[in-house]
Amino acid sequence: MDSFEPDGNGAAQDLLHPPLPVPPDVKPIKAEFEPAKKKVAIVPMARHGLGSKGPKISILTNHFKVNVGNVDGHFFHYSVSLSYEDGRPVDGKGVGRKVIDRVHETYRSELAGKDFAYDGEKSLFTVGPLPNNKLEFTVVLEDVTSNRNASPDGHDSPNEHDRKRLRRPYQSKTFKVEISFAAKIPMQAIQNALRGQESENSQEALRVLDIILRQHAAKQGCLLVRQSFFQNNPNNFTDIGGGVLGCRGFHSSFRTTQGGLSLNIDVSTTLIIRPGPVVDFLLANQNVREPGSLDWNKAKRLLKNLRIKVSPSNQEYKITGLSDQFCKDQLFSLKQKSMKNENGEAETLEITVYDYFVNHRNIQLRYSAKMPCINVGKPKRPTYIPMELCSLVSLQRYTKALSTFQRASLVEKSRQKPQERMSVLSNALQSSNYGAEPMLRSCGVSISSNFTQVEGRVLPTPRLKVGNGEDFFPRNGRWNFNNKKLVEPARIERWAVVNFSTRCDINSLVRDLIRCGEMKGIHIDPPFDVFEERNQNRRSPPLARVENMFEEIQSKLPGAPQFLLCLLPDRKNSDLYGPWKRKNLAEFGIVTQCMAPTRVNDQYLTNVLLKINAKLGGLNSMLAIERTPSIPIVSKVPTMILGMDVSHGSPGQSDVPSIAAVVSSRQWPLISRYRASVRTQSPKLEMIDSLFKRVSDKEDEGIMREVLLDFYTSSGKRKPDQIIIFRY
Repeated sequence: MDSFEPDGNGAAQDLLHPPLPVPPDVKPIKAEFEPAKKKVAIVPMARHGLGSKGPKISILTNHFKVNVGNVDGHFFHYSVSLSYEDGRPVDGKGVGRKVIDRVHETYRSELAGKDFAYDGEKSLFTVGPLPNNKLEFTVVLEDVTSNRNASPDGHDSPNEHDRKRLRRPYQSKTFKVEISFAAKIPMQAIQNALRGQESENSQEALRVLDIILRQHAAKQGCLLVRQSFFQNNPNNFTDIGGGVLGCRGFHSSFRTTQGGLSLNIDVSTTLIIRPGPVVDFLLANQNVREPGSLDWNKAKRLLKNLRIKVSPSNQEYKITGLSDQFCKDQLFSLKQKSMKNENGEAETLEITVYDYFVNHRNIQLRYSAKMPCINVGKPKRPTYIPMELCSLVSLQRYTKALSTFQRASLVEKSRQKPQERMSVLSNALQSSNYGAEPMLRSCGVSISSNFTQVEGRVLPTPRLKVGNGEDFFPRNGRWNFNNKKLVEPARIERWAVVNFSTRCDINSLVRDLIRCGEMKGIHIDPPFDVFEERNQNRRSPPLARVENMFEEIQSKLPGAPQFLLCLLPDRKNSDLYGPWKRKNLAEFGIVTQCMAPTRVNDQYLTNVLLKINAKLGGLNSMLAIERTPSIPIVSKVPTMILGMDVSHGSPGQSDVPSIAAVVSSRQWPLISRYRASVRTQSPKLEMIDSLFKRVSDKEDEGIMREVLLDFYTSSGKRKPDQIIIFRY
């Protein structure tokens, strides 16, 4: 007989009732257990085959073959935690590498002599394990004191300050480092990826190899921008105006290819601040000649967080701001330790920064008196330095938006011929000296010094169709419309000319434009008017000039124009271009065409008319095969072709919305007719979040609904059976 423990009251616990008897006419149903769901593996779309048309040629690529000898080894991933002695986390950018390098130097035996790759943040990788899964270290970094050769902060007399500077040149900081095991990554995953067996480990293993490249570049003193590396070599700098330099470097990363693992190297360009005197940079950036014309509020925003070296000590600091007053007026309290008050405390002297440096430090200042000082201290405890003693250090990224002129200059000066590009890439691989990188040697990685040769094909030239049913073949990738009409020319009836101070014969320009249009089949009526910019507006800022011009246009035109021809002064990369386009396209939806009529001939005007015709809905040319069933996958089945991309603001513009653009084919079976849809979205968001956008239970304002409706209405009320998407 079973016994039961009494409950808290000394009584036996209640027994469960036995199950009720099943009636004879009821058949029990057996429960069927659901089989365990199998994890769905995401497999990339298989390639149907390789092309075969066209004669074969040999091509050199910017890939270098890589061999991996240690495929049986493992990468060990460790999590890194850095803190100060008092437990505060380390958040200073760039400090992590210095701390980890000191750990490697100081505790090499405790790390079993292991080399490692550190990503600069919270991940560290080794080949093979460290002695323990968790290691803790304490290291000391000697950082240059923030008081060396700085302007006074109110605590030292000049003589005492100098003696202290000589006696204690460094300020020590103690860091605690904790390294903890996180994961184990087999190197075999790289070999598996090369056989088409992709996995998370494959991407992680390649990421480790890329981190090794970044660390190697950092030790060479390079500026790192993701997987692009830039050396401090003036030969790589090109001035694009405004105190900004284009710095040429190279991109380097490992890639899996059909031919095996390769190192991809390519030319890369980033923007940096022009090194040298701070004042010279500000004058160039604001395009003024005299310091008295500088906008100091703008300068303060631009200089914050930049690094400078101070003369004569050559000490490096980070700028935290500018003084509120000019150097000759900015006061601070200087302790006079040689003079004591009745309580035995050092007396303080109110003195200007200018007076201190000139009379107490015997440093000659030529032009700092009427300029703010640079602050390298904290907001509540500033440390001021006269601006002429400060020079910007090299390799500091410029993250502001470029002007139109700077963008054009950067594009022009970044061009390279293939042979020059190959030479640059060969030199980049040689100077990188990856063969000496200890982590790559531990992995058994060897990199060929030869460009990888692959087989290519020259495709036959497509036949084009122009107006009047005429066909023609482009030659060497080029074609022109001399003596040819357009497939679907537009008709321009309501238009006007807008002249922003351009010196040219506008009447002659209009006559030539109308004549060239007739040759292409475009009928152009005479313009409604020519709007000349008023003399008093020519010195105004670009935005104000555009607003003034638009007000005049609105007051005189009887209605919205079909098209506006805008004449810009000197060159198209005028600062007026952006504001003018935004005003017309974004605010009013008016089609515009800008031109700088410096060298106008029939060929130039024809090219301009091709752009105008396309903007007004015309069709310049088309593939001859579009109206035939020569592309069965597209022409036999209603097919919509989409192209998608997202553009982002400059790296420093974190609050600028990203722009998603989608172009979609229309009027099936044509593939030369497209429409565009544009949306703004959250900054730096790469995924297009407005493809589907439900605003109510029955209403969708997404891009896909918009383009599907357009395809349906323009294609004889046919819905697409197929959608082909090109995502850039």
